[in-house]
Amino acid sequence: VQLQASGGGWVQPGESLSLSCTASGSTFHGYTVAWFRQVPEKEREFVAVFRWTGTTLYADSVKGRFTISRNSAKDAVNLQMNSLKPEDTAVYYCAASRTVIASSTSSPDAYSTWGQGTQVTVSS
Repeated sequence: VQLQASGGGWVQPGESLSLSCTASGSTFHGYTVAWFRQVPEKEREFVAVFRWTGTTLYADSVKGRFTISRNSAKDAVNLQMNSLKPEDTAVYYCAASRTVIASSTSSPDAYSTWGQGTQVTVSS
């Protein structure tokens, strides 16, 4: 499967943005799909995951503000980001794998396929 991340942009603090990760070459059926983010000179940080079982997990920093969901009709996994903060500014990446075990879903090393990243900037 190949991944395409889209939806990034610039917003002011408190506003919302929706990211989309779409699949090509295959479908997301049976895949665990996650969102990570990265700022310069820092390691890639886990944001949220939609497991192939349908369960979700969020980083504490985004819990209650971000929602990850799957759109089967469009073969996409979306990340709805509300109440954005300046510290949410980063390049956001989606990643997918068919072989992620539950205890590793927040680790970048668990994912074999990555999208190209989309920039999210939260600033006044």
